[in-house]
Amino acid sequence: MHRGDYNTAVSCLPVRTQWSRGSCSSRLSKLGCFTRRKLPAHPLARLTAGLHFAYRQLILCGLRASETPKRNGSLRYLFEDYALDTDRRELHRATDVIVVTPQVFDLLDYLIRNRERVVSKDDLIKAVWNGRVVSDAALTTRLNAARTAIGDTGEKQRLIKTLPRKGFRFVGSVKETQKPATHSGVPSDHSHDAPTLASPPRLSIVVLPFANLSGDREQDYFVDGVTESLTTDLSRINGAFVIARNTAFTFKAKPVDVRKLGRELNVRYVFEGSVQRGGDRLRVNVLLVDAETGTHLWAERFDKPVADLFDMQDEIVSRLGNTLGAQLIEAEARRAERSLHPDAMDLYFQGRAWLMKGFTLECVTHARSFFERSLVFDPGNVEAMIGLAHIDMIVGASFMTDDGPARLAVAEASLSKVLSIRPNHAPAHAALGYVQIFTNRAAQGIRECEHALALDRNLADVHAALGLAKFYMGHSAETEAHILEAFRLSPRDVDAYRWMRFVGMAKLQLGLDAEAVSWLRRSTEANRNYPLAHLALAAALGLTGALDEARTAARTGLALISGFTIRRLLATQQSDNPIYLLGLDRFCAGMRLAGVPEG
Repeated sequence: MHRGDYNTAVSCLPVRTQWSRGSCSSRLSKLGCFTRRKLPAHPLARLTAGLHFAYRQLILCGLRASETPKRNGSLRYLFEDYALDTDRRELHRATDVIVVTPQVFDLLDYLIRNRERVVSKDDLIKAVWNGRVVSDAALTTRLNAARTAIGDTGEKQRLIKTLPRKGFRFVGSVKETQKPATHSGVPSDHSHDAPTLASPPRLSIVVLPFANLSGDREQDYFVDGVTESLTTDLSRINGAFVIARNTAFTFKAKPVDVRKLGRELNVRYVFEGSVQRGGDRLRVNVLLVDAETGTHLWAERFDKPVADLFDMQDEIVSRLGNTLGAQLIEAEARRAERSLHPDAMDLYFQGRAWLMKGFTLECVTHARSFFERSLVFDPGNVEAMIGLAHIDMIVGASFMTDDGPARLAVAEASLSKVLSIRPNHAPAHAALGYVQIFTNRAAQGIRECEHALALDRNLADVHAALGLAKFYMGHSAETEAHILEAFRLSPRDVDAYRWMRFVGMAKLQLGLDAEAVSWLRRSTEANRNYPLAHLALAAALGLTGALDEARTAARTGLALISGFTIRRLLATQQSDNPIYLLGLDRFCAGMRLAGVPEG
């Protein structure tokens, strides 16, 4: 047939929309087999479109006749750092796609959809195997594969629980996002443009490709590397949902409306930046934007001399990852404060925000309340469990009460429980390392901290913990180097005031009192709500003979931590190292000069 014949045939079609009927019986016709459809624009496609449509209609009619349950649009289930996308039939962990067989996917889908009840073996077989005869061994194999895919085991059963002689249940905390379907129950050609019905997941973010402002196309590899590495590192933030880099890179070199982008990708935050190289210096500008309102939440500039580009890339990514993590937590806490019906994670973020304000009794009391309420909503919330462990560790290590050792023991038990559930949770290993350092096990704490760094190399505070451990081991000359490494990774960290105190204490142990005063002043200026820094400054000033200033610092510290005494400090027995003990005697002498009560 010539092209002219095609045009003649097409011209016989009076309109570009027609009614089509598949090869259905009159009984099936009553179920709605007639469907209004648009013909393709291209003439050749219009001519052949109807050849295939009948079979499509027959399939749809068969589905209706068999009364398969309808799904109200495509669903995405978010739990821990996983996402189950029922539209694309994909399981994601952060930016990675986890490959599973169709039956394993269907099994996960069914369990999560029906997580409010116990699902029997017969329910699973009917839903996943369409009622066919399935052996217990085959069912067990698929269940084990499903657990493995989401980091669970038959022994732990933290997400998929087996109830003997009753069935199975998905017990993890799940957040749903949903896209609407068309009225016919079949997604339209533009269904991917439809707005989501549920709000975006918390800590959901897309890292847009950084712009290369250098005018040198050869620098693109470096700029793209910063974007890709930052995407990977942000995905390690517990609870974060980061859009995969392949999706983000489709927006490279394109103008972006962040509010529209937020709706399309269903994220709360957009992170963008630029890199400019001039001579021997490199400047990186970054911006965090609220995708719902378009508000600029945080902006920063990094300006450094060019050294090895790959080393610099790692440093930039580490700095951004640490700072951005804190900014996202603060943003989520502000959102949670406005929520009329806060859930477990809303309460958790508010607890974290209180801890970031300082280690006063008021701060830790408020934080404890939020973490405890979070666990009432979700007893399996690992992050809230770690938050409570942090509270007990802070109270025990900051001499807020006389039962410090008991509080530290409670913190250690809580962290051990968390790690039995999530053995590769890097911040939990870091917190356990701190507890061990505070309880005369500095060498063991160092090993725990090194394990945490092996899981997440960007945990700046872990480097500070290593410096503190060296202080308790009598190796204070090594402390400052660890703290400087922490500052290299996170120069404006919310915990910087604690790190400065660690160096100040190390300087006192070394007899470098003037240097100690300098570091401790910086600590108190960085956070006025840190009583231990004021008390340490009082001791250092007392040893230098500045008694008036020492007494002022002591009064400030004691006002923040009522009930503190030298006796309480000595009762904790944080180390039995001889060098540490000599330094402790000297430290206590300085506090006595400053007027700190003996107790």
